[in-house]
This record gives sequence, structure tokens and C-alpha cells, in this order.
Amino acid sequence: MHRKIAILLASYNGVNYIKEQVDSILNQKEVDVAIFVSDDLSTDNTINYLQDVYKNDKRIVYLESNQKFGGAAKNFFRLIKDVDFADFDYVSLADQDDIWYEDKLIRAIKTMEQKQADAYSSNVLAFWKDGKEMIINKAQTQSKYDHLFEAAGPGCTYVFSQKLAKEIKGFILNCWEKVNQVDLHDWMIYAFSRENGYKWHIDETPSMRYRQHLSNQVGANDGFNAKVKRLKLVFSSWYRDETSKIIKILKLQEKYSFSKYILKKSYLNNLLLLKYTSDFRRKREDMIFFYLLIILGIY
Repeated sequence: MHRKIAILLASYNGVNYIKEQVDSILNQKEVDVAIFVSDDLSTDNTINYLQDVYKNDKRIVYLESNQKFGGAAKNFFRLIKDVDFADFDYVSLADQDDIWYEDKLIRAIKTMEQKQADAYSSNVLAFWKDGKEMIINKAQTQSKYDHLFEAAGPGCTYVFSQKLAKEIKGFILNCWEKVNQVDLHDWMIYAFSRENGYKWHIDETPSMRYRQHLSNQVGANDGFNAKVKRLKLVFSSWYRDETSKIIKILKLQEKYSFSKYILKKSYLNNLLLLKYTSDFRRKREDMIFFYLLIILGIY
């Protein structure tokens, strides 16, 4: 018997690419899927387009669109809040513009079973309109505190067990207003899962083609403009603020001694963070960059 998987798809003005994505989900091997679509009040008739193309396909469920979320994170939190996971073995997140390999879900499930993991994410193959492609590698060994400083890779690769999905739902319902202040749902979900003892496996084998275009909310950190955008976020204290939000929501102020240095920015507190930085990121280059930001007083 095939495993049943709920796919949570957040859409916004997706007419140009969403059919390729939905087709790649519906064509997944060895699993039964149901796609739940939450639309952020698109202005290009995304929902009408989907309902016309897939009018006879009962595997697609459209959640009521009656409010503006204003970003992918709030849209995904809404999906997790409103979709009933009781009849599903697993839950997966999906963006509107990628292309999944046909074995994406079954590979994730078999890997989770083999590794006895509660959640799964993977590397992706980023691709651009001009034909450029590159692997986005997020599969480095997890560090002690990496979940407080980065996500487990693109959220569109995430797959959870039903048990973890229900735990995430309960957490989001209990902390609804605070959770919706976090800008990246995939980072928040990874942090919650790790902090609550769930085992997370990051697969080095890419599971999908990750489309890059001007409307990407995050996307691949490649090219001059992308790097400038990331640096602006660093200089504006956005990364530090997001970590602070997660520490507060998960009530970790007393659990980790470095929390007080994160929550109150000063050059002295930055220096006091240095003893912990080797456990903050998975990738060595990121760890060195983090170290330099602290030394320079930028973080």
C-alpha cells in the first residue's frame, strides 16, 4: 500500500510556472498525494487557472482565499494550521515554481525509515532561465546549534512524519502571533524540530530542480546582486533579529548561556559569543564568515 502524503503548496501569482510544479507532484512514484493550495490573493488568477487545468482532479484541494498573508512564511503557517493531517502518513512543503524529481517523496520516505528520522530535507539543483545550473549544498554535518542560525536547506524539500507535523501544528497554534513574526517558516520549523528532540536528516542527493527568477523570496545565494542583498540583511541585523525571535518563541533564554549575548547587542557580547561560533553553522566557510562578522562588530 502506498504511503499517503499531504503536500502543502503556497501560491502567489504563479501562473507562469505552477503547472510544471503541480504536474511533478502529481507524477510522484510509489506514493499517494493530496495537494492543499493556499493562495495569497494572487492578481493573475492563479487559482482559477489551476481549477481550469485540473478541474477533474480531486487530489487538489483549494483552501479558502479570503485574506492577504503578504509572504510565504505566513502562508505556510496558515497551511499547517488549517490542513488536517489525520489521514496522512507524511506531510511535505512545496513552492509553486520548482520541478520535483519523480522519486523525491519516496526517496525521502525510504531515507527517513532507514535513518529512523522524523524529518527530511535535501540539496537542490538551482537552475536559471539562461541554462545555468548549480547544486545548493546544505548537507553538511549538523552542528550543536545550527538550527538557531539557519534552516535545514530550502523548505520546499521538507518532509515530516505525521507525528512531527502534528507537533508543529500544535506549536504554531499555541504561538500563532509570535510565530507569524518570523520571516522564514523553514528556519522556524527546523529550530522547533531540533529543539524538541526530533531527528532530522539532510540528504546530499538533490531532490528537485529549484527555479531561480526575480520573484524568488529567498533563492540561491549566487551572483553579485544576491550577495549584496544578503550583506544588506547582515548589516541591518536581520539575521540576529531572526535568531532572537526564535530563541524567545522557543523559550531558550535560560537553556543556552549564549542567548543573553544574542538578545542584547553590544561589542562585548559579540566577543563573548566567539567561544560558541564553531557550533553555530554547518558549513566551515559560513562559520568563518560568522566569526569575522562578530570580530568586526557587524553581527
